[in-house]
Amino acid sequence: MYRILKKESLNPTVTKMEIKAPFIAKKALAGQFVIVRADSDGERIPLTIAACDPQTGGVTIIFQVVGATTMELNDKKEGESLADFVGPLGMPTHLTGLKKVAVIGGGVGCAIALPVARALKNMGADVTSIVGFRSRDLVILEREFSEASDRMIMMTDDGSYGEKGNVCIPLKRLLEAGEQFDEVITIGPLIMMKFVAQTTLPYGVKTVASMNPIMIDGTGMCGCCRVSVGGEMKFACVDGPDFDAHLIDFDEAMQRAGSYKAFEARAREKHCNLYPKGEN
Repeated sequence: MYRILKKESLNPTVTKMEIKAPFIAKKALAGQFVIVRADSDGERIPLTIAACDPQTGGVTIIFQVVGATTMELNDKKEGESLADFVGPLGMPTHLTGLKKVAVIGGGVGCAIALPVARALKNMGADVTSIVGFRSRDLVILEREFSEASDRMIMMTDDGSYGEKGNVCIPLKRLLEAGEQFDEVITIGPLIMMKFVAQTTLPYGVKTVASMNPIMIDGTGMCGCCRVSVGGEMKFACVDGPDFDAHLIDFDEAMQRAGSYKAFEARAREKHCNLYPKGEN
């Protein structure tokens, strides 16, 4: 069992947990993830590792409470335990040799982008972080991004904090001004990553997107996490989660991501006790 060391609400829909998992804490690198089950009969879900402390054995995950499984996970309290916490899985984000990088995070995807920005900063790279949220009350990890960046730009869709608009606006402004990035790394909603890739393509800037598709086993056996990249089928859990954003078929990925929306809504309602007892 994996004990919850700390639990913190970052905003009304996003929770941060530190889990006691010493073997994972010693091995995990930026970009890798874990497979989590809240209870022994629960669903397996992938969550990216936000931070590790090899000294205490703590592994931090940050997740958005959107469905039945994340609701069950969020119901857990400090001192309680999770049934499974498996990892580290996936390929670490390739950072070697990068000197100047733009890290683009959106929403809860910023929890995945942060360890990447930190790792780059610790390597001595020049890091520009552009983070976007729908509104001020949904902003998370602002201080942490500021510390991990040489320059940070905050965006909100409604203009309630930072600049108004999406993350592509300052990215395009910087590229038009002649900024030369070795790489742009984008992590967030599929639609955001699609438009980041479209923004960088005319400038010939290498762009990497972190994919988080439907996933079950996390070892490449189930095939649920397949992603079309350059006309080839890849598995996000073992080939990724990072891929060349200019080659990803984002439209296909978005279509697949919506395949289980009706099922997820029903499971969420059942968890919220909206169904009569015994109905499923």
